[in-house]
Order: sequence, then structure tokens, then C-alpha cells
Amino acid sequence: MLEIRNLYKNFGPLVAVDDVSFTVARGEVLGFLGPNGAGKSTTMKMATGFLAPTSGTALVCGADIRERPLAAKRQFGYLPEGAPAYPDMTVADFLRFVAHIRGFRGEEAAERIDHIVELVHLNGVYEQRIDTLSKGFRRRVGVAQALIHDPPVVILDEPTDGLDPNQKYEMRTILTKMAPEKAIIISTHLLEEVEAVCSRAIIIARGRILADGTPAELAARSRFHNAVRLDIDPANEARIRVDLAALPDIAAIDTLDEGLALLIVPRDGRPLAGDIAELAEGRGWHIGGFTVERGRLDDVFRAITAPEPQLAAS
Repeated sequence: MLEIRNLYKNFGPLVAVDDVSFTVARGEVLGFLGPNGAGKSTTMKMATGFLAPTSGTALVCGADIRERPLAAKRQFGYLPEGAPAYPDMTVADFLRFVAHIRGFRGEEAAERIDHIVELVHLNGVYEQRIDTLSKGFRRRVGVAQALIHDPPVVILDEPTDGLDPNQKYEMRTILTKMAPEKAIIISTHLLEEVEAVCSRAIIIARGRILADGTPAELAARSRFHNAVRLDIDPANEARIRVDLAALPDIAAIDTLDEGLALLIVPRDGRPLAGDIAELAEGRGWHIGGFTVERGRLDDVFRAITAPEPQLAAS
């Protein structure tokens, strides 16, 4: 439903986006992850036709954004960064305006507006001017205008920016409900957002895609994949450490919570749980808890996006 083909964008000598290509299918929620300045927003602006690429293109439901821009733009809803709107309009006026330019009139327009106001929970601010709204409600208005025409492709740049925890939960619920029938991209730097709603994630840094997979696949690249946490009596820590020394696939043992737990990190992500459980039973350890980690997305994110070392001047 969305195909990004070899997008490049140069701003003078700066390469902001460097040969980015990917596809998004119906039913996928793609988290587009990266640090500030990675090229996320620039890629989205090119994919939606708001910024001309230096080269490359995007196809939205088969329509080339450069060759058939109107046909492509009918197929997506877009929330840009900052959620720009007309500040002197009320929410009601703005949504009526958006419905009108999307081609809806009369009863059909009213039904679409009513539906989206209910979906995004704008009832309480419907008659307020946009410039009087909080950042979170302005963001909701931005999401509403992106969804009002029920597009098959949804592209949202930081959709939960400025929302409180309850509002973030509501927005993620909305995205989850929509997901089966749409192709959705969410640009974000919030790792918990990816884990909460995304079926797939791309990590971009310095304008290039560095990783692409499900959140679980990316988390498995963490040094903590298959790590085991043991809740222990601190008095037994020394003896347990001695017993663990018999296992060859342990890379490190970290003390947590002032000695109340140990984190046993495997070598190369090898599974340790079975061997540790067998050892604990055989040596009679008293354990209060036993947890196996699937990996940490934040650990992978930091490792992948760390700045490249600068070469010393000769």
C-alpha cells in the first residue's frame, strides 16, 4: 500500500536522507524510529509530496507521488510534525473545512465529522478556537484531520507528542483498532510506543536505514536477550556466583537492587534459563523470582544509532 523507493534528500552539502527504501502492507503498523535529526520527518515529507526529493519517489496505493500527486494524496492521511492548523478557527470550523476540501458535503460530511470527533475525543473542545487548545488537544485535532476521509494509508509524525499518559493510551488504542484495514507509519523516538502498537520497526540514523524487523526481532539483538534475573537473599549471593561459574555461556553477572537480585547476561544471546534452573534446583538455592528477558529495544537503539567516531585530523 505504501512503497518508498530510493529516496535521497540533500540540503546543500548535508545528506539528510540517504537511499531510503521500504514498503508497508495493509495491516502493518510501522514504527519509524530514530534520534532527532535522523531523517524521519524529511522522509515523511517526501513520501507525502510536501517536500521534493533530490531523487527517488514514493508510491501510495500504486500512485506515484511525483507523477500523480493528487491521486496519491487522496489515499493517505498525514499528520505533520507540529500539527499545523488555522489557529483562529474553532475545531468545528476546521474539521468542516477539511471535510469540504476532501470532497464531502452535507450529511456525509456531518457524519464523518461526528465520527472522528467521537473517535479522537474532541467533544469537549469542539467549539473552541484552536489557538486556545493545549498542545495535546491540538495534536488530537491534527490526528482528526488526517483520519476524517478514512484513508487506507496513514502517516503520523509524532502522534502522541504533548499527550498525557491517559491520552497516549487512548491514541494507541485508536491506532490498534484501525490497524487491520490500513497501512500505518508512526514516526517516533518513544521506544515504548513502538512496543505498544507497532508490528514492525525501522531504525534510521544519519539518513540511512540501519535496522528493520519486528520489535521482538530487534530486541533479540540486545546483549540482554535471554538474560536471566534471579531474586535472591543477599546473604547467598557469593555462593550463587560461585555455582554459576560452572556455566560456560555466561558473559556477565550484574548485582541489582542492592543485592536483592542478580542479572545473568548470556554470551551471544544463548539460552541460559534451563541450565540455571537445573543448577538452582541441584544446589538448593532459595530464589524469590526467576525471569527471562527477551531483550531491550533501548539497548539496541543506542548501539545502532550511536554517533560515528570522528577521525582525528592528520
